[in-house]
Amino acid sequence: MRVLHTSDWHLGRSFHREGMLGAQAVFVDHLIETVEQQKVDLVVLSGDVYDRALPQVDAVALADEAFSRLAESRARLVVTSGNHDSAQRLGFGSRLIDAAGVFIRTDASQVGRPVLLDDEHGKVAVYGIPFLEPDALREPWGLKARSHEAALTQAMDRVRRDLTRKDSTTRSIVLAHAFVAGCEPSESERDISVGGVSMVSSQVFDGVDYVALGHLHGRQQVTDTIRYSGSPLAYSFGEADQVKGSWLVDLDRAGAISAEFVEAPVPRQLTRIRGALEDLLADPGLSRHEASYVQATLTDDARPAQAMERLRKRFPYTLVLTFEPTHVDRDTTPRHRPQGRGDQAIALDFVQELRGTPASEAEAALLQDAVDACCHDRDQDVLVTEAGDAR
Repeated sequence: MRVLHTSDWHLGRSFHREGMLGAQAVFVDHLIETVEQQKVDLVVLSGDVYDRALPQVDAVALADEAFSRLAESRARLVVTSGNHDSAQRLGFGSRLIDAAGVFIRTDASQVGRPVLLDDEHGKVAVYGIPFLEPDALREPWGLKARSHEAALTQAMDRVRRDLTRKDSTTRSIVLAHAFVAGCEPSESERDISVGGVSMVSSQVFDGVDYVALGHLHGRQQVTDTIRYSGSPLAYSFGEADQVKGSWLVDLDRAGAISAEFVEAPVPRQLTRIRGALEDLLADPGLSRHEASYVQATLTDDARPAQAMERLRKRFPYTLVLTFEPTHVDRDTTPRHRPQGRGDQAIALDFVQELRGTPASEAEAALLQDAVDACCHDRDQDVLVTEAGDAR
């Protein structure tokens, strides 16, 4: 059986306020094309279909299109919910949808009941484990600890018990959404820690032929049989150097696997640049980044005026701008509250310290207007002290 392992689509997510739905639609086209070209029998999507529990209408429409196109393809589809998904919303109508060859598994009570598929070598049991909330399962499952490892251990015990009731030639695949110890997280993942315990041991998944993991956004190989596909797109600049895509996994008649990584299309590259503003604007070697999403770090000692506007003239897709001056005199930082000085004077000092140059007349006037607006707000609450003084 040929399996395409994908996860963490996060449909509807934005990237520093840039909409990603168009790029996500391009990935769906790529996925369908891969299914047909590579003669894929099964697509597994290991959680985080959406970016939020209540997804936007356009994101739902894209998921509907993707699932419908996969239902019409040569492949079957098994989907589980992740920590970003609403299990109830994603799983609505799943029993009806099963008839179309799209199997959505979001109900923890159904863990251990596989989707049974056939190929020329016999049966393949596909177990979908949705993202498990330890607090919600502690009582019904009798968990001994408030941790993800306790919940997943219980889930895998159910999987293994079911496998013992199957024919010995039945091969097995598990989908799970978890943080396996020893793996590298990215900046864009939401913390799933509960009581400070979020990681699980890879040994939890012993006893199955292939484990298709979701949650971490970088592709990773925990063991030969336990892998993260990662997200199909980069969702933080920390992922700029990651190669995105899906695992193409062949499961032979004995349950042994071989796998290769299928790279996904990159609608726009991500890059991080660093240096003084004038150097970045003049460096011919940076021309290759002019069409990329850019995170720029300026090292000028004095903060340049209109830095973002100037950067975007050369790098129009600059999304993030930070300042890290090469030389900072820490001794000039005030350590005590200023005494006997007006609010505007303090604000002007702040501008001077931050930028290295004084505020212009227009900026000083704007600061004065802001100070006046705060100090003469007629709707401002009056605080009366115990002594009867109004402040």
